[in-house]
Amino acid sequence: VQLQASGGGLVQTGGSLNLPCSGSESISSINIISWFRQVQGKERELVATISTGVGTHYKDPAKGRFTISRDDVKNTVYLWMTNLRPDDTAVYYCYYRLRGQDYWGQGTQVTVSS
Repeated sequence: VQLQASGGGLVQTGGSLNLPCSGSESISSINIISWFRQVQGKERELVATISTGVGTHYKDPAKGRFTISRDDVKNTVYLWMTNLRPDDTAVYYCYYRLRGQDYWGQGTQVTVSS
């Protein structure tokens, strides 16, 4: 299943964005899907994970501000981001691992202006 992230753009501090990650086909067999982000020149970092039957997990920068969800009917995972800050500026990627193979979607740029 190929993933495609979208929904990025330019937003002011305190604003919100909803990033959909759409699968090329059914994502129902993928139990764990994550959002990562990467600032130019830095390593990619985990933002949030959603696990079927388990729930959600957030890294500290995302706690209380971001919400990850999935809609298997639409083959889409969402990252709803609120109260955005300039340090949230990054390229955001969706990711899953299946049978020992890593799958990265194309990223989407989020820029938060101060």
